[in-house]
Amino acid sequence: MTDFLDAALYYADLGYPIFPCIPKTKKPITENGLHDASTDFDQIEAWWNKYPQANIAINTAGLVVIDVDGENNPWLENKDLSGAVIALTPRGGRHFLYRQPDDKQWGCSTSKLAPKVDVRGYGGYIIAAPSIFEGKHYRWAPHCELCDPNDLSLPPEWLCDLLDNLLKIKAPVQNANTIPDGQRNSTLASLGGNMRRVGMSQPEIEAALKQVNTDRCNPPLAEKEVQRIATSVSRYEPDQISVAVAEHHFEQDQDIIIDEEKDTADPGPLPEHLLHVPGFIDEVMQHTLRTAPYPERTLAFCGALTLQAILAGRKVKEPGGSRSNLYILGLANSGTGKEHPRKVNQRIMATAGLSHQLGDNFASGEGIEDRMFASRSVLFQTDEIDDMLQSISKSRDGRAERIMAILLKFYSASGSLYHMRVKAGQDAQVIDDPCLVLFGTAIPKHYYESLCEKMLTNGFFARMLVMESGRRSDGQEVRDEPLSENIIETARHWAQVTPGFGNLHNENPQLQEVPFASGSEALLRDIRAQEVKAYNEAQDRNDAIAMALWARAVEKTRRLALLWACSENYEQPIITPRSIEWGWSLVEHLTRRMLFQVTLHVANSDFEARCKKLLGILHSWHSTKGNTPMPAWQVARRMKLSNRELDDVRNALVQQQRISYIEKPTGGTPQRLYLLT
Repeated sequence: MTDFLDAALYYADLGYPIFPCIPKTKKPITENGLHDASTDFDQIEAWWNKYPQANIAINTAGLVVIDVDGENNPWLENKDLSGAVIALTPRGGRHFLYRQPDDKQWGCSTSKLAPKVDVRGYGGYIIAAPSIFEGKHYRWAPHCELCDPNDLSLPPEWLCDLLDNLLKIKAPVQNANTIPDGQRNSTLASLGGNMRRVGMSQPEIEAALKQVNTDRCNPPLAEKEVQRIATSVSRYEPDQISVAVAEHHFEQDQDIIIDEEKDTADPGPLPEHLLHVPGFIDEVMQHTLRTAPYPERTLAFCGALTLQAILAGRKVKEPGGSRSNLYILGLANSGTGKEHPRKVNQRIMATAGLSHQLGDNFASGEGIEDRMFASRSVLFQTDEIDDMLQSISKSRDGRAERIMAILLKFYSASGSLYHMRVKAGQDAQVIDDPCLVLFGTAIPKHYYESLCEKMLTNGFFARMLVMESGRRSDGQEVRDEPLSENIIETARHWAQVTPGFGNLHNENPQLQEVPFASGSEALLRDIRAQEVKAYNEAQDRNDAIAMALWARAVEKTRRLALLWACSENYEQPIITPRSIEWGWSLVEHLTRRMLFQVTLHVANSDFEARCKKLLGILHSWHSTKGNTPMPAWQVARRMKLSNRELDDVRNALVQQQRISYIEKPTGGTPQRLYLLT
């Protein structure tokens, strides 16, 4: 591109806020420089119509640009900067463009990384092609096309470490009028409603909200998001907005907007590299996959992980006191092989002489207590989790409530004493350091239908690791394969570990502490800071479900790292930074996925529930049909609403740009189609 205006509009259309600089210089033309950066086409056309040869500057907030000066800068030797979009500067240097990780806020520096190596992030900007400096153009490197900023690569880990050490910046001081992250959408929506009530038009509301967004929101929302809020508010007539607020219709519309503010973007399916733990867990997984009629990797992983958890139960702990007990839920449709990982676990436990530590269905809370008192350490494998949750969700079964309460107590009692219920004619009894491991399975549709505010906030959901399987495999010929010697040897080793003294080792175990390797404690501190940040953001938006999940994230990470150590070397386990990184990556992904599913399936009103049901239907369609639109008759059949009710739901989601509704002429009745955006 050689035309400055075309290039500026192109960058803005991709999503990069830009502003003009004095021709052939790096000095801003506008009074506020990078703070005036915009993606608004009208503003950009006004700037370049007035200054047609102005250089183009890109605000680097949300980016990290490594600015290497000189063609032969020695800093680039043995530095892997692959994946970056590269710009060539007039003096022979290069700009390496990356996307900043969501949990970072790197600023700018000059020659801190190395001589003539600068960094541009928050508070900075770069000059972009086809701008001119010292008589030469900025250019994009051959085969390097600037893409949507969300599609830029993240910087490599080694570079992240350097930037963390050099460029951590303090959060800006907020004044009393600042609208913080977590309250921006709801505050702007409320202000827009007030404006509409007194008769302001959609353009007037949008202009006012944009100004408030610029002046008070920290950081400002994207302009498209502000436009969407103004559009949603303006769909009501001025004399209707009060009724809409009184009857909660307006709030129902805004619920969809406010959900955008939550940290609930879909992280997608569980990455396969996270379903890998060296040693015993991998060996059990591979045996399960080789011998299953329909091998499913996620379910095999869930089974192997819970097996290691029960084998190490009441045997080891990590330096912070975390034990190995886990509650894992594997979601899979009927016929995908949910039973086979349970059978493998039963076989291995029997070979090790540990069948007495296996349980199945939950008959009652009292039954769980009695089973735990008999063995102290039990792996419960059940396919009835969704039935129990359904009972709790619909408040029809006090027995299910009691089971839930008992499970919560046992999870928290690991590392302490569990006080049994007092039976008539008997003294009070306790279990020292109980280990209850849960491997539940459920059908996704039934599980999601069971979700409700009550179940999500009582602590059980926050303690779970919920993993979703993929599509059913094509199947294979069943092999009657014996257990490997390594699996048998490892399981029997754990069975023979007796932490404690004399005949009372089972009553009062003295657990072996698995040590930290060098760097592990520092990494855990960094992870805790990330957990605190996510928790505080959830607290700012008053999201009790997200708060409960993030509050348990580090604890889950420590338990998983302990299991990695036990799997990798059962004789001399040690918790390494690698095991902690894996544990945190798994927990973070599952937490975000669980929160995403909550936004799809849990609603605070009937209208919101209908909106989320339609979104869920289209998500399901999209997962199997790709970008093929869904026929309206299929949507109507699944939604089971009146035409008017369905129109209201559709119009709300179209206004929020969550879906598209298309009517294609056919010569007769038009073909009506839905598409998830």
